[in-house]
Amino acid sequence: MYSEIIQGVRGRKRRFIARAITHVENNTEISSKLLSELYPETGSAYRIGITGPPGAGKSSLTDKLIQNYREQDKTVAVIVIDPTSPFSGGAILGDRIRMIRHYNDKDVYIRSMASRGGHGGLAQATQEVGDILDAAGFDIILFETVGVGQVELDVIQTSDTVVVLLVPESGDDIQMMKAGLMEIADIFAINKSDRPGSNKLYISIINMLSGMPHDEMTWIPKVVKTVALKTDGVSELVDNIHEHGDHIKRTGLWNQKMVDRYAKQVRELILNKQDEVFWDKQNCNILDKELALAHEKRKSPQELAESLYSND
Repeated sequence: MYSEIIQGVRGRKRRFIARAITHVENNTEISSKLLSELYPETGSAYRIGITGPPGAGKSSLTDKLIQNYREQDKTVAVIVIDPTSPFSGGAILGDRIRMIRHYNDKDVYIRSMASRGGHGGLAQATQEVGDILDAAGFDIILFETVGVGQVELDVIQTSDTVVVLLVPESGDDIQMMKAGLMEIADIFAINKSDRPGSNKLYISIINMLSGMPHDEMTWIPKVVKTVALKTDGVSELVDNIHEHGDHIKRTGLWNQKMVDRYAKQVRELILNKQDEVFWDKQNCNILDKELALAHEKRKSPQELAESLYSND
């Protein structure tokens, strides 16, 4: 089975890609072996993060990006990080309906993943799923995040280019900066720009960016107006993504991004291993006994953590 999955991923066969991703999501016994075997074939795909507040039109824009890249004869994989269903714990698939017309295209692969409370709106396994799709030979990998309005650091670590979607109703520029999304964008896309207020938002972002210190290594984020439902501005957005890709490759930032992703992944794997080892049966029992005590009789969280860590 293991060898069959590896060969299936290399042949870009959907059912084997799906199996490999399921193993990674569930952290099965063979998931680490699968990823290690496929790792030498990663590093070619260009990874694009699409994020922004709820209702900004991320799924509609992602749909149009798929269409544009397919017209360029590029293969495309999409990972949609959905809000976790409160009932099943799985991904809510509503947004995928917008992309349904691509499902019969053998050169497009779309997968939903549940966020499961992952920091920054990304599932913990997203990076590894991206590696599987990279090894499968997809040219473009699109990551569409929950867009919870917080600093989505995982997007930066996972993507080569980060596109932040805003809409005229996003609010004033100060509130947007507080949301954190303003700090991570390589490109701002003002979607639904046929609505009132889009010009004001455009000027506010341009004015904010004009004060950024920069040199030849610095990328000044681009701002583009889009109306995803009408495909307006999508070609310009793709051109800006391409321009940013050229910039990071020319300046060596692309290689640095891959190095940073690698280091972050190794650190997280080690932390997870340490967590699994630390919370053995004995330490779990100690915590459970403390929780069974009345509030006023418990040790403070700091005292208990120190005691567990010191094995006292």
